Amino acid sequence: MIKPTDDAAIIAIITNREARRNYYIIETIETGIELRGTEVKSLRDHRGNLSDAFARIERGQVFLSNLHINPYDQGNRFNHDPLRVRRLLLHKNEIRRLAAHSERKGMALIPLRLYFKRGRVKVELGIAQGKVQYDKREDIKKREHTREMARAMAHAGAKARGRAAR
Repeated sequence: MIKPTDDAAIIAIITNREARRNYYIIETIETGIELRGTEVKSLRDHRGNLSDAFARIERGQVFLSNLHINPYDQGNRFNHDPLRVRRLLLHKNEIRRLAAHSERKGMALIPLRLYFKRGRVKVELGIAQGKVQYDKREDIKKREHTREMARAMAHAGAKARGRAAR
């Protein structure tokens, strides 16, 4: 079992790596999440998946859908449904602000990561705008270009060190 040593220690549980590839993250917000006991125990074992998860606002509350938390191994009949809809805990003003953002065309509420903070599970929720295919290709080109530059600089540095050693 993982226990934070510091009061403000943040222990990452799950990250949504696809979110930053498929969306432009405009803003992030920390939210609480309503969980059952076996869900928390399963998350302590890092057993969950955020890849298809999304949040939506219904009746003045924010709900997280498609967050898969594996059933707890030692759980019995009290085990949870892995894909149940979970409520996110926010203040009314925050919900109104998120609703205003999400009502705009092309905007979505995407969970970026789950983590423990002071023993409680928190969700980092991102206000995101979808990327188009050519935007993704452009990002890949930029990443490849920076890698090649770093490689060339390292190679040039190694050559210079080799000459100095002679």
